[in-house]
Amino acid sequence: QVQLVESGGGLVQAGGSLRLSCAASGRTFSYNAMGWFRQAPGKDREFVAAVSGSGGTTYYADSVKGRFTISRDNAKNTVYLQMNSLKPEDTAVYYCAVRSSTIGSSKMVDYEYWGQGTQVTVSS
Repeated sequence: QVQLVESGGGLVQAGGSLRLSCAASGRTFSYNAMGWFRQAPGKDREFVAAVSGSGGTTYYADSVKGRFTISRDNAKNTVYLQMNSLKPEDTAVYYCAVRSSTIGSSKMVDYEYWGQGTQVTVSS
């Protein structure tokens, strides 16, 4: 059974940093693109970042470009999201996801497996 477990969320002041992790189990995802999405209260879930299966190509939403970095460790079956210069508008539940393709995507429908999410709260 495939399982994705996010961790690393929490409460941080504006300008601070957090590092999210997403550990996959049940199968190896070394060739699968992985992504991060977020959902703020009262809003739709939105794309944050994605990384190709090899880790060589990354994709970012404009709102986080230059502040967030996605990476992966295929030996650990884990994807990370380093979040710097956090803003109150980054407050959301963050979800990781995996798709069958090696190419990253910003579309939720392209992802087959999802984690349960981790809360990130940025205070002003």
